[in-house]
Amino acid sequence: MPPVSTSPRRAAVALAALTALLVSGCSKEPERPRPTPAGGTPSAAAASPTVADPAARAATLVRTLSDADLVGQVLMPYAYGDSATKVSPGSAAGNRALAGVDTPAEMVAKYRLGGVILVGFSADDPTSGNQETTNVDNPKQVRELTTGLRAAAGKLPTGSAPFLIGTDQEYGVVTRITDGVTLLPSPLAAGAAGDPALTEAAWRAAGAELAAMGINMDFAPVADVLATRSTVIGSRSFGADPKNASAQVAGAVRGLQAEGVAASVKHFPGHGLTAADSHTDLPVVGQSRAELDRLAFPPFRAGIDAGAMAVMSAHLDVKAVDPGTPATFSHKLLTDVLRNQLGFQGVVITDGMNMAPAKRWSPGEAAVRALNAGNDLILMTPNVGQAYDGLLAALKDGSLPRARLLDAVTRVLTMKFKLADRPTPDLSTLGSAEHRKAAADLAAAAVTMLRGRCEAPVSGPVTVTSSAGRDRTRAVLAEALTAAGVKVVPSGGTVVHLVGYGDGAKDLRADAAVTVAMDTPYVLAGAKSPTLLATYSSSRASMTGLARVLAGKARPTGRSPVAVSGLPATTCGT
Repeated sequence: MPPVSTSPRRAAVALAALTALLVSGCSKEPERPRPTPAGGTPSAAAASPTVADPAARAATLVRTLSDADLVGQVLMPYAYGDSATKVSPGSAAGNRALAGVDTPAEMVAKYRLGGVILVGFSADDPTSGNQETTNVDNPKQVRELTTGLRAAAGKLPTGSAPFLIGTDQEYGVVTRITDGVTLLPSPLAAGAAGDPALTEAAWRAAGAELAAMGINMDFAPVADVLATRSTVIGSRSFGADPKNASAQVAGAVRGLQAEGVAASVKHFPGHGLTAADSHTDLPVVGQSRAELDRLAFPPFRAGIDAGAMAVMSAHLDVKAVDPGTPATFSHKLLTDVLRNQLGFQGVVITDGMNMAPAKRWSPGEAAVRALNAGNDLILMTPNVGQAYDGLLAALKDGSLPRARLLDAVTRVLTMKFKLADRPTPDLSTLGSAEHRKAAADLAAAAVTMLRGRCEAPVSGPVTVTSSAGRDRTRAVLAEALTAAGVKVVPSGGTVVHLVGYGDGAKDLRADAAVTVAMDTPYVLAGAKSPTLLATYSSSRASMTGLARVLAGKARPTGRSPVAVSGLPATTCGT
């Protein structure tokens, strides 16, 4: 979807006017709308607004909603089970503990949910600590799950607005759906390629495939500048240079939203400024406000300017703005800075509320605090019923102002209506030649030579080795080398050694002629190989690009987007 041309100031004025109108008309709970017919068609007032403008449609719908419906729209939990209506006994038990229901569809219905996040695990995933379960397996299963969730949501009074189904499809180490889709190289690889047009094309392919599976919100791209050697952010970032990262973030936002998938730039105000992990601790961001403006904020501004529909807040203690208060719960950061200074008027969504810094409060109190700070969507609460009841109670006693809730729901529904009325691509679009080419072009442009000669760095038979647990990637590279005309032998050849996420000096090989970093390239500082390369990613596209460089069929044109001690950004080109 193309960016909205309305200026932030004009949008703010319009939204304020809408909220004031809603508050004046909703000083007490409105009459509950008539039940939805069995076919799932919403009431006439909700389904047929007199104007097509998303904000006006949202305002029309909000005026019909009860308090219970309003509260449900700001909740976006995870659920157990790979089907909306049929789950295993274990998944049913998980849903009962989380929300007092058996199935995801029942959770949607009981709590009038605004959306659901699909969760899962992937190899080398630094976010696995807050992934309580997995409900993604393959594209067909995901499409059936999302279809079932939408059927349940279509029966709600908010059924005229698309149901939000999101996931963390960042590519690289955080990729929820890995089988049967086109896998892009990591964001750090895109930063190394340094070409926003390639990034936009690749993320447009990603958006089309997400849309085909029924997913309309991606918690990506990561806008964190990698100012520290953070293992939790690492190759999820586009790099250490704010200008380069800004261009890449904007390209990814445009690509996703051109295909009807809302982008959510994260983790505001910038998780790359600290090496600590907010899944388990409250990281401290100690930089000055001037440093935040210079280093951390530019990629978020770029994402906003590109039309990003959402921004994710982070569990970070930003000393220069609101010391001691996690940014997720900071009115100063989310309202004063993000809204009023950076001009963002879209949806602000929390990072996972099942992460340690958010669990210092009960689920209900945490949800109220987050909403009052300026968030519009509460993501991954550890207890849906408690969060829901806490919000209702706070609305009743005034600790959650009605105006704040109406503002949040209006923003959420406005975003939903921006995503409305788009055809769902067929699953056959997944892995198309066009999509594979977009991923391959980006991956090839990322390959970086940090030491060695640029043309045909290996000769003779090659033996591919790796650190432990990377047999599949080693086999993919061997296959790509063979296709590029290089003979691959089990032993005795020129050693090409692969290292990846989590590897250090102990994983290097002293006799390797070539060492390749498939995640952040910092490990190369200790490598003795005469040739050092970086792909920043272990995807098939990245291994194909690497093979062509090793075979002398392509020149490594990438530049390391982070500084590696003792090594240049590239030895090939400027």
